[in-house]
Amino acid sequence: MRVEHHAVDTPTGGMHDKSMTKRRIGASKNRPFMQIKHGSAIVPIYRGLVNGRTRYTVAFYLNQKRVRRSFASAELAKQEARSMAQKIQEGLSQTNDLRPQEREAYIAARGILGQAGPPLLAAVEEYMQCRKRIGEVPLFSVVEEFLSRTNGVKFGVMIPHVVDEFLKAKAEDQASKRYQEQLAHTLHRFAKAFPGELRQLKSCDIDDWLRGLKVSPVTRNNTLRMVKVFFSFAKSRSYLPKSEATEAELISKVKEGNTITEIFLPDQMRNLLQQAPSHLLPLYAIGAFAGLRAAELARLAWSAVDLDRRIIELRADQAKTASRRIIPISENLAQWLSLVPRQGKVIPDGDYFRQATALARKAGVGWPHNVLRHSFISYRVALIQNANQVALEAGNSTSIIFKHYRELVTRDAAEAWFAIAPPPGWTPPAVKWNRQRRVFLEPGGKNRG
Repeated sequence: MRVEHHAVDTPTGGMHDKSMTKRRIGASKNRPFMQIKHGSAIVPIYRGLVNGRTRYTVAFYLNQKRVRRSFASAELAKQEARSMAQKIQEGLSQTNDLRPQEREAYIAARGILGQAGPPLLAAVEEYMQCRKRIGEVPLFSVVEEFLSRTNGVKFGVMIPHVVDEFLKAKAEDQASKRYQEQLAHTLHRFAKAFPGELRQLKSCDIDDWLRGLKVSPVTRNNTLRMVKVFFSFAKSRSYLPKSEATEAELISKVKEGNTITEIFLPDQMRNLLQQAPSHLLPLYAIGAFAGLRAAELARLAWSAVDLDRRIIELRADQAKTASRRIIPISENLAQWLSLVPRQGKVIPDGDYFRQATALARKAGVGWPHNVLRHSFISYRVALIQNANQVALEAGNSTSIIFKHYRELVTRDAAEAWFAIAPPPGWTPPAVKWNRQRRVFLEPGGKNRG
């Protein structure tokens, strides 16, 4: 005798592992071909020939009457026997018995689901949930529409995984180091806030996260821009439907308001330059008269500063926008740079930017955000009257030039700005920076300023 364990799917949807099938080897005509057992209840199955065809008969007592049901296949007979064995064991045959046509419908439904399919009750429940949500729309039409929209989309992809893949791709594409750092900082925070599946994230969730950062409108819009770039990458990798707008694209930028572009006046810049020691002079001069960003200055080597050809060549890996730029060296800038050593990096590693800020404040001119770059662009636009050219030199868009820098200063002021030059015979003062006290010292050791 061979004993097999079978899971029983009943008309009520319950799954049980108590049923056992006992197959008799060499069974005689009057003995069962197989027995289905559930607990102490046993339902036999008989095999015989009817009109030359093999039939399988399930025999059991129902409502004190012997019932025989015949099937063309052993599998259908086993399903019937399992169901009745469970009912008999649970004492439910008096109340839950199905009529013959209901029994046939149940058996046919189980046949459609197949052995690997879900329980019949689970399938019916899922179907009814779908029907309630889609109303009168045919379920098949909804499925066809879904498949057409998500054709080729990869499901189950988690946001942290896509972030890592995106940052790796940006590194391989040789995006600027600063841009990679900005992306990594923003998107790692994003992935920490949303560690789940990418397709499950909704625009309202992203919007709530952006609002919760409690940052300025400009920073919030910059963060949203990086999130949108990330979602575009995900779409290109088939993690999102290509025919639909991403959830990030559904979020609008916030109004930034009128930002104040603060600049130095020519006299303020002249005063600052004449107080600068030789190691800070390039930072001030190149920022004021060539408009390089602080991060670009930090990556710049003197080999890229050609005083003979009067150009600064900023490589793609040094620029914020990852595109090569050529910035002209004005005559006054060349004069300032000729007074300092020009080997290695323009701004050696250290706290040079902190020193530059401290000296500007000591000189009484303050240190507004990006003041040197803002000053250069404003005066350069006024001088040459060509926003497109200034955009190329500064690594900005023309729209930004028009929005923030056009008509801030007069042409006379611009000419005075680019005429700022070292006085005849002037040399940078020999002041030293006290790193512990964060002050500049005169040669005699006294605090400067």
